[in-house]
Amino acid sequence: MNGIRRFDGLRRHVGLSEAVLADRLRKLALAGILDTAPDREPGSRTRREYRLTRKGWDLWPAMIALKQWGDQYTADPEGPPLEVLHRECESVQAAVVCPAGHGPLAPQQAYTRPGASARPVD
Repeated sequence: MNGIRRFDGLRRHVGLSEAVLADRLRKLALAGILDTAPDREPGSRTRREYRLTRKGWDLWPAMIALKQWGDQYTADPEGPPLEVLHRECESVQAAVVCPAGHGPLAPQQAYTRPGASARPVD
């Protein structure tokens, strides 16, 4: 989501060991969140590039919501280490809305009920 697509760049960015990162990338690809594609810069060997699938991009609102929570409760006193900005007004915020246009909603304005695939508890 931040434009880093190669293994070495991802490893530097997230600070994981090669083995852990390789395992996580493999699991994300198996889950259909990432695709891999060959990429080759002139004069270099072919490498794999990791790209988000539609399923992966659909996680963007959840990632923004988690970042928003982290910025509020765990950011350093200087502020968050990363900002996500709207190109027109420099403000981005996750919100829960209903399809009829009501929102943002507070938790008290929503309720839950069993869905179509719910199973009885034994």
